[in-house]
Amino acid sequence: MRRLREERGWKQEDLAERISYSGKHVSAVETARRSPTLGFSREIDSALGLAGKAEAFEREWRRTRDGVLLEGFPEYVHYERQAVEIRVFDIGVVPGLLQTTAYAETLAAFNVERGSVTAGQAAQRVAILRERQQLLELRRPPLCFVVMDESCLRQMVGGPGVMAAQLDWIVHLAARPHTYVQVAPFSLGERRPSHMPLTLLTLADRSLLAYTEAQARGHVVREGATLSYLNATYHRLAAEALSPADSLVMIKALRKDML
Repeated sequence: MRRLREERGWKQEDLAERISYSGKHVSAVETARRSPTLGFSREIDSALGLAGKAEAFEREWRRTRDGVLLEGFPEYVHYERQAVEIRVFDIGVVPGLLQTTAYAETLAAFNVERGSVTAGQAAQRVAILRERQQLLELRRPPLCFVVMDESCLRQMVGGPGVMAAQLDWIVHLAARPHTYVQVAPFSLGERRPSHMPLTLLTLADRSLLAYTEAQARGHVVREGATLSYLNATYHRLAAEALSPADSLVMIKALRKDML
């Protein structure tokens, strides 16, 4: 909301004049001190010309309300659609943008089994993921740099058949000119710069933001020392990880062991 407001040259008070909420309320929502309501989301969509569109805030509000997405993640997805570069580090599971449908459905089914989501919510999560993955199919997709901890490749999800297909898909994506895959091997040990997943987005205006997750919610970081630290952390990860070529050798070797 902040980005779209600033693109129009509006101050918070300017946006407030176009809706039935105060500038103080707008500020509280932008800084995540107050959660947006359905009514607020609809008025913002009307003011910004987003009503009925895929990126509408009402749509993101409904996803959060239904428990489909972690709180804070819809904000990240909104920025992800605008990114020209995506940099991802993940631990334990293959990053979402690289997951096959079978892999994603297996993870979703486990969440249903343990009772954290309903079957309908799980299906929505997979559908949202497939929608996000369309970014990589665009005629001019964003550059996508992925560093995966070795655990992402070795943790068996869905059995050998699902994992074999998943590894094949990673190899396929890595062959594309806009996607770069690296593995952070177990041998890094204590030298691994981060023990938490991390995503960095570069937008068209070359501004940078980061996304991290805690157990309760996700957080978008737009500025300050934390953003600088996370940016430096990702680049250290990429420097310490195997090269793309050596990473593919490891992935193909693991795939061969599943035959």
